[in-house]
Amino acid sequence: MLSGRASDRAYETLRREILQWRLAPGTVLGEVEQSTRLGISRTPLREALSRLTADGLVEAQSGRGLVVAQVSPAAVSELFELREALETAASALASERRDPGEFARLADDFDGAAALVEQGELEAYYALVERFDDAIDESLGNPYLVGALRGVRTHLQRIRRLSQDDPARLVRAAAEHRTIAEAIRDGDAELARSATRIHLRASLRHIQANPRLEASEPKESA
Repeated sequence: MLSGRASDRAYETLRREILQWRLAPGTVLGEVEQSTRLGISRTPLREALSRLTADGLVEAQSGRGLVVAQVSPAAVSELFELREALETAASALASERRDPGEFARLADDFDGAAALVEQGELEAYYALVERFDDAIDESLGNPYLVGALRGVRTHLQRIRRLSQDDPARLVRAAAEHRTIAEAIRDGDAELARSATRIHLRASLRHIQANPRLEASEPKESA
């Protein structure tokens, strides 16, 4: 039982550090170093690393052991191909199954999201985006589609860090989210699908233009 709790703590800590780029792509996750740093034995650490590997956040690299998975341009393109297929379908279905009042509130909140960005309140901005995702998930009533969406979002959280230095893009994204929320509120499935596609392609172009997207040089963890 203790091992399980230690494994859960290690998993959550490493996952958070990877998603926040505190452990950058290519960072070697040596068992001795990480178990010492996290204050746990190697058995629960291995369990945590196994879960992170299953998530696609850690990968084996020949001659170096386990490392934080790279975020390559090809991987981002592939992720967005899947994301577009899932999210356009989800927004269209949400338009048919939604609570109009919830999406009306979200549309209003996205109208004020530019002020959050301008004031540097990025955590509040991303909390609003998470509320929007949760509202779509709740509308769907389809656990298989929701599970697939959440798997994609795990990787998306890490990629989103590439946009945090560009407030102008976040302001535009807020306007795009508002359009999607309004379409879902109004039950307009085709507009919701189209607005989602436009938003995702704009996001992809922005991320692809960021020099940080290039795979980082391998380095040892602290």
